[in-house]
Amino acid sequence: MPRGRRIRARLRRSNLYTFGCLRPNMAEEGPHPLQGPGYSRTVYCNQPQLHEKRFLFYCKNNISTTKYNAIMFLPKALFEQFRRVANIYFLLAACLSLFPISPFSPLSMIAPLAFVVGLSMAKEALEDSRRFLQDVKVNRRKASLHKGNGVFGFRSWQKITVGDVVKVEKDQFFPADLLLLSSSYEDGICYVETMNLDGETNLKVKRSLEATLSLDNDEAFKDFSGTIRCEDPNPNLYTFVGNFEYEHQVYPLDPGHLLLRDSKLRNTDYVYGVVIFTGHDSKVMQNSTKSPSKRSTIEKTMDYIIYTLFTVLISISIISSIGFVAKTKYQITKWWYLQPNNIEYQYDPTKIGLAGMSHLITALILYGYLIPISLYVSIEVVKVLQATFINQDLQMYDEETGTPAEARTSNLNEELGQVDTILSDKTGTLTCNQMDFLKCSIAGTAYGVRSSEVELAAAKQMASDLEEDDLNISNFPMQKKGKGLWENARKTDEIELEAVITSKGDEDPRPAIKGFGFDDSRLMNGNWSKDPNADVILMFFRILAVCHTAIPELNEETDSCTYEAESPDEGAFLVAAREFGFEFNRRTQSSVVVRESFSVPGKVVEREYKILNLLDFTSKRKRMSVIVRDEDGSIILFCKGADSIIFDRLSKNGKKYLEVTSRHLNEYGEAGLRTLALAYRKLDEQEYSDWNDEFQKAKTTVGPSREAMLEKVSDSMERELILVGATAVEDKLQKGVPQCIDKLAQAGLKIWVLTGDKMETAINIGFACSLLRQGMKQICITTTNSDSVINDGKEVIKSNILTQITSASQLMKLEKDPHAAFALIIDGKTLTYALEDDIKHLFLGLAVDCASVICCRVSPKQKALVTRLVKEGTGKTTLAIGDGANDVGMIQEADIGVGISGVEGMQAVMASDFSIAQFRFLERLLVVHGHWCYKRIAQMICYFFYKNIAFGLTIFYFEAFAGFSGQSVYDDWYMILFNVVLTSLPVISLGVFEQDVPSEVCLQFPALYQQGPKNLFFDWKRILGWMGNGLYSSLVIFFLVIIIFYDQAFRMNGQTADMAAVGTTMFTCIIWAVNCQIALTMSHFTWIQHLFVWGSIATWYLFLMLYGMLSPQYSKTAYQILVEVLAPAPIYWTATILVTVTCNLPYLAHISFQRCFNPMDHHIIQEIKYYKKDIEDQHMWKRERSKARQETKIGFTARVEAKIRHLKGKLHKKQSSTGFLSPS
Repeated sequence: MPRGRRIRARLRRSNLYTFGCLRPNMAEEGPHPLQGPGYSRTVYCNQPQLHEKRFLFYCKNNISTTKYNAIMFLPKALFEQFRRVANIYFLLAACLSLFPISPFSPLSMIAPLAFVVGLSMAKEALEDSRRFLQDVKVNRRKASLHKGNGVFGFRSWQKITVGDVVKVEKDQFFPADLLLLSSSYEDGICYVETMNLDGETNLKVKRSLEATLSLDNDEAFKDFSGTIRCEDPNPNLYTFVGNFEYEHQVYPLDPGHLLLRDSKLRNTDYVYGVVIFTGHDSKVMQNSTKSPSKRSTIEKTMDYIIYTLFTVLISISIISSIGFVAKTKYQITKWWYLQPNNIEYQYDPTKIGLAGMSHLITALILYGYLIPISLYVSIEVVKVLQATFINQDLQMYDEETGTPAEARTSNLNEELGQVDTILSDKTGTLTCNQMDFLKCSIAGTAYGVRSSEVELAAAKQMASDLEEDDLNISNFPMQKKGKGLWENARKTDEIELEAVITSKGDEDPRPAIKGFGFDDSRLMNGNWSKDPNADVILMFFRILAVCHTAIPELNEETDSCTYEAESPDEGAFLVAAREFGFEFNRRTQSSVVVRESFSVPGKVVEREYKILNLLDFTSKRKRMSVIVRDEDGSIILFCKGADSIIFDRLSKNGKKYLEVTSRHLNEYGEAGLRTLALAYRKLDEQEYSDWNDEFQKAKTTVGPSREAMLEKVSDSMERELILVGATAVEDKLQKGVPQCIDKLAQAGLKIWVLTGDKMETAINIGFACSLLRQGMKQICITTTNSDSVINDGKEVIKSNILTQITSASQLMKLEKDPHAAFALIIDGKTLTYALEDDIKHLFLGLAVDCASVICCRVSPKQKALVTRLVKEGTGKTTLAIGDGANDVGMIQEADIGVGISGVEGMQAVMASDFSIAQFRFLERLLVVHGHWCYKRIAQMICYFFYKNIAFGLTIFYFEAFAGFSGQSVYDDWYMILFNVVLTSLPVISLGVFEQDVPSEVCLQFPALYQQGPKNLFFDWKRILGWMGNGLYSSLVIFFLVIIIFYDQAFRMNGQTADMAAVGTTMFTCIIWAVNCQIALTMSHFTWIQHLFVWGSIATWYLFLMLYGMLSPQYSKTAYQILVEVLAPAPIYWTATILVTVTCNLPYLAHISFQRCFNPMDHHIIQEIKYYKKDIEDQHMWKRERSKARQETKIGFTARVEAKIRHLKGKLHKKQSSTGFLSPS
């Protein structure tokens, strides 16, 4: 074992924790009373075979996130397909086609339906198989399992059962929910990373029972047995109640003994545990929900369109039947050529009711072309191709990990273009869990010249905005002196901008050090020793090096230390201390040793600090203190914590740097940095001795009041502090996160952050992402402290929360500043009450009115509930994005779930609809692909209904002309080929290749995205407009052709046209009209679109020629119809041109008028691009881009605009006071 590990294993780590490792007194507290429902689980440790013998059947440890399984695929997939209204209609029509009254053959009705449904089911199976393969990958992970006689061997996760003893090694995931039995540390504690469950980056300390500490090697489990009786499976991550019966004793169990599935072992070589909950019984899987069936908003609207068309279909069928009944009853008897003495039942005037019903069925099948069956299969093909383009987009390919974007389900492509609210996880999604020490304030002086990523991004944006303001101010009626004032007022800001931009732009010759991004020569290489406040700086460095719970590990190759710390912040502080010359290099059971390079000039000395007491950090205390005795015998308390906590505990003499430090902290917060204040207190022997007696007394107290007593005694010591300074650490955001959030905000999207992390961390990240900024009013909704929660009733707490929500809403209504921005921050405990039925809508109303919402300390279940509330309460499209198992619930609950394929497992990806490698790719996924897919699908569907109405209604009109006989004017093959071949490829090309603007323009003009959420291309006005266009086209096609051919000489010998010639001419006009219409609809042409549109028309003539060449036995009335009948007749070509122009003229006039007098945003951009004004007139292009931002109060653009407003306000005050501003 390496030297560092031997030292670490000998340490009794529990001595480092006053609060985190409190062990209950077993003799005093006794076992938990486990009676009643909810406490029926019994686990026989190391004897899993006993469970079946005693009829205890627990679920297996394999998991499934698939939508289907082998048994349920067929019925469930068929159900999914026949949820579509049109498919039900065509199923009914296919059944009716088996009877003789059908105007079409059964094959022509059944084959298209089988093809459409089969293709859709095959696509579903393919997409679900990907989920299945990822499930298999997880289930086949290996774990070390006790096989008997003290021998451990590897077995796959899916074969682990309840009661098995498992050995988990460092940096491995726990395969199930385990009871911790022992660890590599003497006192049986271990460190667990739960980021995958609750988003927290701080390591959690878990502890074993003292009774099982001896089970610390494989051999010890040879004869091990015990019984666990505990609560039944439930989703509560933070609670657990049970008893452990071992060696004739009963020990109570609590959450501190439980290791949860999908959390990871850290800073501990190994642990042994016994399996309590497996598979879907584990707490993380209890927090997930079944894979839901999701349908896009457009698809749901499409059902209503189908209902409308179905109503039209029934109406015209009834009209047709009434007409047929009238003809049959009053006229058919006079038609001698129909042989009235030999009448079939469907034409029998004596059985008029039966005749009418049979004709109604015939009409329903005949007019079925109003409802396009090929629409669904075309949409499926288009969506699969759109998904392929998403998967192959190199702009969303992460080179670092080699991970592309993946559309895991293509059903929701167009939904990407209609998102209103994004609900995002924090850790691993927005941040990459890497902390860099960036700046600090010591003795009232700010150090650190490097800028945070947020400052850099905002500075570049501000430079651009100030440049635009220069252009605008030049046109402002201002005297020369007034303009001089403007220059002076912004000179300071320009200097700041230049400093920010160059601070990261300069080449740094030093190698990058993980955790240390600081750069300031005043503190480096011992230069601080010449500072007038060198003693304060020395104290600052010593606090960094001593006040922590980390363990150093010596790397013998490099002779330097690495640190195993509970949190990334603490690790960054120790790296910073080392770089400043104060290297923490050794910890014993009662002391820490720091190698100080510059405290004594010219010498490197090792100083040992004896640890007297350590008051560890908890989320409730928000601070950490350590009391040490230095080599001079002085007793000092070092303390670090949240500035609000430390500032309240300063002595009168300790506030010397308070004002300036507060100002620096505000600046650091504005820059998106995480801050802590550092302070100390010197103690005399008697004072410490008296306090320590009280502390030890509290520590040995038995009973539930022990923790409260410890807190009280600790609080009394952490007073009268002297402020030293503050630290500013950058929680490294994932690459491009601030820019992405800014772009999404400009696109009009609302962004909520749902995190399991504590409130302070969430707020810091809010500042870093520019979801929060200085000047934004924060509304914090919280419950009172835990003691009052216990004493007060539920109704009292709810009343208090309701009052807070009402007051906040009232405050927002009374706010008169139009630029005022509000942020809502709420914790998980409060959210439990806020999500109850009588409060949730008020809470949602407040949240929707706020610029940003941050929910912290939320459980996975609460994430899903918040998502459901937003989705159902607003009725708008929601998107949830996360990377861990704790995000699965909200990913599945949202309309669209996006998983980030991070390093912490694939659970989020497996449950998602789309997966990306980094958050920044969400910008392109939504603003480019979402925008395109929405417009493509919307235009495609509208066009589909247009062409089918134009085609289907001509059949009805002919019916009226033909005595409602059920005779079709078109050949059967024409009707089959209409949707399948002659008009299918152009509409598919529209759905796949159409672009109103290129991708780079989508990103430059994010406000274009709002066309989707506002549903500008698929609202009822536009849908009915396209239906009206179809109605108009059908009337023109039918009646114009009839008028042209009616009683007109068609052939050279003067004969008139027969039904075949009229029908074929009419069909030719339809093919030309609908294909020219789609050409007018397209904004973006490639050779593929040209090929499909004009090729479809050419295909019609080719088919007509080849079909006419067949024997009359097959071609029937179409024999040689093109070559011999139509082509030689000029009236055929004249009618085609006249009808096509007349059909498309109104649409051409409409789009021309719209572009001239009421253009949409993309029309203007298209015109600018067409005339190349984006290249020739950059000023106009920039002006148009600035106009294209949605008004937003989040993102660094909003932050910059607030800064510019402040700048202009200062200018206005100066102008008002000097009177230089000329009157307007």
